Parts: sequence; structure tokens; C-alpha cells
Amino acid sequence: MAGTLPEIIISADSHVSEESKLWAERLPAKFRDVDLKLPDRRANVGDGRFAEKAGGYDPNERLKEMAIDGVSAEVLYPTLGLRLFGLHEADLQEACFRVYNDWISEYCSVAPDRLVGIGCVSAYNIENAVAEIERCKKNDLRGALVWQAPHPDLPLYSQHYDPLWAAAQDLDMPINFHILTGHNYAMNREGRSREEGIRGSVNIKTYEAITALYDLIFYGVLDRYPRMKIVFVENEVGWIPFFLQQWDYYYRRNRETPRSNVAPLTIDSLPSEYFARQVYSTFFDDAAGGHNFDWWGVDNCMWSNDYPHPNSTWPHSREVIARDLGHLSAEDQAKLVRDNVAKLYGLKVGSPLAGVS
Repeated sequence: MAGTLPEIIISADSHVSEESKLWAERLPAKFRDVDLKLPDRRANVGDGRFAEKAGGYDPNERLKEMAIDGVSAEVLYPTLGLRLFGLHEADLQEACFRVYNDWISEYCSVAPDRLVGIGCVSAYNIENAVAEIERCKKNDLRGALVWQAPHPDLPLYSQHYDPLWAAAQDLDMPINFHILTGHNYAMNREGRSREEGIRGSVNIKTYEAITALYDLIFYGVLDRYPRMKIVFVENEVGWIPFFLQQWDYYYRRNRETPRSNVAPLTIDSLPSEYFARQVYSTFFDDAAGGHNFDWWGVDNCMWSNDYPHPNSTWPHSREVIARDLGHLSAEDQAKLVRDNVAKLYGLKVGSPLAGVS
């Protein structure tokens, strides 16, 4: 029986829209002359894109815009900062992320129960990465954003990351993987045809998420760190049950018919079981994924509105939720639009956001 949409809903993936001058003004002096090639946020004002929404950079205005959308809290990711995951210079990337993490902490301090910041962590120097995730935790950020497409020399299955995974587990800081982060198709988009742009936005983007999830499961990362939580952000969810089904099949097949000349699989559980225990994924406009929720995903998926980006469901988020999730029970709707994200990040949102002046 279909349920009524909860009064309190929480977006598991929304964004701020930083100004490029944030880094120009706050980076240490030795980096001030570096051209980060970041666009001017204000250049898009008036063309219908995210720059014209003041809440992207003004938290007080954001609360008003959230109220319009009927959203009571949002988990926040960068916009320009996503591009910085493709930097090759470790010390520059670390400095840029410290600047962003300080700024997003300040931004969220206006309403810490409703504005939930995720810190950016550079993974080149893993000791520094551990220090930064500890600093993020101290500054009340709720998770760590790490590149989804790592540097080719540092695949996610490498033991290079083990100290970071251990710290994330001990600190109860989910590790988040967002599209457009790292050494991927997003680094060279100038002059690309529309056809290749769509290939990147759908095919390659999804492949990167599939590869990251595969590496974390099959190379034993989730097995070694059973309390670490992983979040795939803005990759949608419709593809996930198909791949888990296929991985489970080949896991069983390889376990049941081992080959003498090939090392056996090291994981002891089905890939789908690791996913169910430790992995979450966000969705915001995924009708195919929505139809899967009758039988899969209500405990691991989290709705989002992607505000204030061009794809955002704002200010019609509740209409989109009703379209994609309206057939579900009240309990399942509550999990997808509120309970899963609140449990994952330790959020306590006691009342809807309304009447902000």
C-alpha cells in the first residue's frame, strides 16, 4: 500500500557553489599565483544555472530556498572543488582542500543540524590524508570525499589507502565517492562533441563507479574494514542490483570451481552482502531505480535533490519523489528520503524547515 511522503525529508547530495576567489584569497602565499583554472561562479547569472541561486554561497539564503523545496536538511558537497581532485600536485591539492574544508565548516555552522558538510581529502600522501580526516571530524564535518577515479598509480584496491580506511572506520566518518572527482573524463571537456559529452555523463561516469565499487569489494577492502561505510554520490542506483547479481553469480562460480593455476578469491561473503552491510548510494532523478525499490535497495539508497545544479529537482523535489517513490509504503519512503541518511551521518532533524525569514 502506498504511503504518504514524510514531513521531514533530507537530501543526501546537495552542493555549495564556491567562488574561485576563495582559493585565491585563502591559499598559502606560495600557491597564490597558481592558476587553478576554475570558472567564475557569477559568469552564469541569468542563464538559469545554479549560479543565480544565492543559497549556493550564502547559508542563510540557502535555508529559505530549502524551505521552498520542502527539504529540512542537506548533505553538502563542493562544486568547483570537485575539479581539484584531478590536480597532480599533492601539496597544492592538500592546501586547496584545507581551504575548502575550513570554508564549508564555517558555512555549515549557521545551521549545523540542517547543513551537513563533507570534507575533501587528498589521497596522495596517506599520512596527511589521515590527519585531514581527523581535522574534518574535529570541525564537525560528517564524512570524507575521496576521488572516485584515482590516479592510475594509486588504484583503490592498493594497500596505500589502508591507514585512511582504518581512520575512517575508527572515526565513524563515511568515505564518499562523487562523480567528476579524480583523473577521469571530466578533466578534458573543452571542445568535446555533444555525443562524447553524453558518453562521459552516462557510460564513463557509471563505469568509474562500477570499477570503484568492484575494487572495494573484490580486493577485500570492505572485508578488512567491516565497520567502514562507503557512499556513492550522484551515480544514480538503477544499475547497482544488476551488477551485484552478476558479481554474486561469478563469485559462486569461482568459489565452486577453483582453478589450480589461479589464486582463489580472498573474500568470504557474497558481493551483495558486503554492499548491504557497508555501502550506500544516492539518487535524485532515477525512475528506473525507483521501480527497483519494491524488492531492492530501501536500506542502502538515499534520495537527493542535487541543489543548486542545473539537474536539480528544486523546487519540485516532492513532486519527483511522489512520481518515483509514491508506490512504496510509508516505512520504505521514510528510509529513502530521511532515515537512511540520518542514521549514516548521525543527523537529528527534529522539525521541518519552514517559515525562514
